[in-house]
Amino acid sequence: MDNRAGEMMVFVRVVEAGSFSEAARLMLMTPSTVSKLIARLEARLGVRLIERSTRRLALTGEGQFYYERSQALLGQLDETEQQIAQGGAEAEGVVRVTSSVSFGSAALEQILPAFFEAYPKVIVDLSLSDEVVDLYLDRTDVAIRVGKLMDSNLMARKIGETRRRIVASPAYLARHGTPATPEDLVHHNCLGFNFRRAMPVWPMREGGRIIERMLSGSLLVNNGDTLRRMAIAGVGIIRLADYHLREPIARGELIELLADSDLGVADEIHALFRGAQFLPARVRAFLDFAVPRMQMFLAHG
Repeated sequence: MDNRAGEMMVFVRVVEAGSFSEAARLMLMTPSTVSKLIARLEARLGVRLIERSTRRLALTGEGQFYYERSQALLGQLDETEQQIAQGGAEAEGVVRVTSSVSFGSAALEQILPAFFEAYPKVIVDLSLSDEVVDLYLDRTDVAIRVGKLMDSNLMARKIGETRRRIVASPAYLARHGTPATPEDLVHHNCLGFNFRRAMPVWPMREGGRIIERMLSGSLLVNNGDTLRRMAIAGVGIIRLADYHLREPIARGELIELLADSDLGVADEIHALFRGAQFLPARVRAFLDFAVPRMQMFLAHG
């Protein structure tokens, strides 16, 4: 195996397997052969792609870039051969998608039946979690993310924006009173999230100033759906994105609080994906179908 495509295949398999020995086992090669191929690739490129240690492998910046491009090119090669063999360019295969629990259940679940009718040969592997996943490590094709985008090599399509609301149930307010000012929240049971990036802080406008008020309560959870259900049950006050709360507010199950103190800052929602020019047909089909419909969901509910 002395061609560039072969070197790319070995490199990608090493990264995804996490070790030279495991990649060698999967490719029916010896670990020494795999090591020599990676060394030859690095020598030809003149850069280090993988940092070796006794415990784990880590990609350098150049290695991450080369992995992303190699994966896209090899995917395009596989897709091209499949299309030629099958005599068409129909999208098929598995699209791995991740989204927050609430946005996925509210928006994506509405879209999927029509998507499967339009693309019967595409399988959607959908994971709903409010934890942020690594698209490369988890081999995810599309991630729906709420909030500010971090700098990365990922591509993004903007879906829209959503603002957060503070709400509680009529039963909770009847028992504990209705907060009239942001300062009153310190005397209430304010429920929150427990994942790593979450902070027990609700930014509010108080007397012309922006105050990041530290709050606490009896429950921390890892998804917005549970928070919403607990608020409806009268457990406490929550602060969630608008799309979580439209229906329970309309039904009178939740009441918005302190709307005048809200900052009015909208959280952006994006569909993130790897690569752009060499997207597999199945991934491009999913993005082209789902993104406009998710935009309509945010705009019209």
